[in-house]
Amino acid sequence: MAKTYNDIYIRARKRLKEAGIDAYGLEARLIVSQAAGKTMEKLMQDLNLYASDEFADDVQAMVERRITGEPVAYITGQWEFYGVPLEITRDSLIPRADTEVLVKAAITLFEGRNGTPRILDLCAGSGCVGVAMGVHMPGARIVMVDNSRRALSLCRRNISRNNLDIRVMCVEADVTETPPLLLGDFDLITCNAPYIPTAELETLDSSVKDYEPIQALDGGPDGLDIIRPVIRLWKGVLRDNGVMMLEIGEGQAPAVAQLLEQAGFTGIRALQDTAGTDRVMVARLKRS
Repeated sequence: MAKTYNDIYIRARKRLKEAGIDAYGLEARLIVSQAAGKTMEKLMQDLNLYASDEFADDVQAMVERRITGEPVAYITGQWEFYGVPLEITRDSLIPRADTEVLVKAAITLFEGRNGTPRILDLCAGSGCVGVAMGVHMPGARIVMVDNSRRALSLCRRNISRNNLDIRVMCVEADVTETPPLLLGDFDLITCNAPYIPTAELETLDSSVKDYEPIQALDGGPDGLDIIRPVIRLWKGVLRDNGVMMLEIGEGQAPAVAQLLEQAGFTGIRALQDTAGTDRVMVARLKRS
């Protein structure tokens, strides 16, 4: 018997719910809309239209991938971060809501200011932070840095997807080394570096440790192996009175605050995520 999009969606939702997927309704819509090549809004309009058996089989295959633990963002290749649509592949982490604290802090920093701020986003990955800042800060000029060519390729696609090619660019560089010459100077540096201590990687949910790139998670013995050189080396491209914002892991705020103070930063403070965890360190560098 022929099935409508709604029949296929209901079946997918039921299967995900039975498998214990918390956001079963949303994930079913994401899967069905991606398989159909429709926006979720268009899918809702077309729910009563009939779909092919081949389409139903495609949806079922995607649902089974999700049930085995693969994140829905990798299955669909799509995600939304800070209201911005992104392409997502296994070459980068899936953007988390916690990282929106970093973007909001950057936007707030320049609210009501004139001029054209220059922003450097380190460990860019999918480009979620830099692209979101670009979309919500139309006056900003942004440079995104990563050492993975595959991640940078994804980053460039997300820049183009959001029509930011004129104001946002990517540079291949290793943040544990001295910044490239001619990079220029910046009013703000943002960074979501790997910060999970190596010993804790095995305790992560299987949907994370089995699918997401380990190099984007592993921060070394104490989680600060990347954050240390970022503070020490990249402060050199900050303008006078420039600001550095670093996403951090739970319990790392005191150690990162000490690193920032030792590097000459002042006004050091922590911003909390929705769970009340210190998530972003903010500090200012005054050269005078």
